[in-house]
Amino acid sequence: MITSANWRERMESDMRLRDLRPRTIEGYLLAIRLFIERVDKDPEKLTEEDIRTYVLHLRDDKHQAPSSINIAICALRFFFNFTLERDFEVFNLLRVHRTRVLPVVLSRGEVRKLLAVVRHPVRRMLLTTIYALGLRIGEGLHLEKSHIDGARGMVWIRDGKGGRDRRVPLPKPVLLQLRNYWKVDRPESTSPLLFVSAEGGTIHDTTVQKTFKAAQEEARLSRRATVHTLRHSYATHLVENGISLRTIQDILGHKSMKTTEVYLHVTLPGTEHLQEVLDRLMADL
Repeated sequence: MITSANWRERMESDMRLRDLRPRTIEGYLLAIRLFIERVDKDPEKLTEEDIRTYVLHLRDDKHQAPSSINIAICALRFFFNFTLERDFEVFNLLRVHRTRVLPVVLSRGEVRKLLAVVRHPVRRMLLTTIYALGLRIGEGLHLEKSHIDGARGMVWIRDGKGGRDRRVPLPKPVLLQLRNYWKVDRPESTSPLLFVSAEGGTIHDTTVQKTFKAAQEEARLSRRATVHTLRHSYATHLVENGISLRTIQDILGHKSMKTTEVYLHVTLPGTEHLQEVLDRLMADL
């Protein structure tokens, strides 16, 4: 019997059996905890009406973002379908329509202006690498020296979003910077990670975001940017230089072409010479 005392343990084990990602597990558990606290019932007594009322509460009373509501719906669907083994008709009704918002993009000049004011050598090289390879922040933080294939001009991104590996092209100017960084600026550490803290341990993503925010203010860039903006800027700069969306989809690791198509808002005609374009784009980082 699933009770208020053991639902979390049972649901977590169900999600691990389903091989969900740790961050997905964490998000689903939080969503169900908030749901149970709101309805204030033992899990075995939860009804379809409780689900309907709660989702409307998130949408109409709390005015949560579509992405947050979608996480709650996915968590509820998993909890009821797998953990409680109940399938309600309401799950066929629940839909969240997301408004597609164009990403914030920095120009090439703005990217270089921002990177130039980052004085901490490790964080500057990390942010440079995130932009130059089009990485998510977690992918940059988990890069290892062994992931870099300088001879073939590529970098392996291991266990990226969705648990997928992919390879991305490595611009020659950035390879030279990484080699110099490893010899001169990287703190002493036994960690295989490329980027480590002053103590030789893992850098927290909050530290990187704060560094980016400080650099943005010092560079006087008024756009509402984050570290992820570097990835958007990378993709947009490739589109502007004629690289095909199909190629960019592979580099970014997008599962759907629809995700990549957002960068068409700045596309210009051109030809596909990816390595040549990247070397030119990154030459003065």
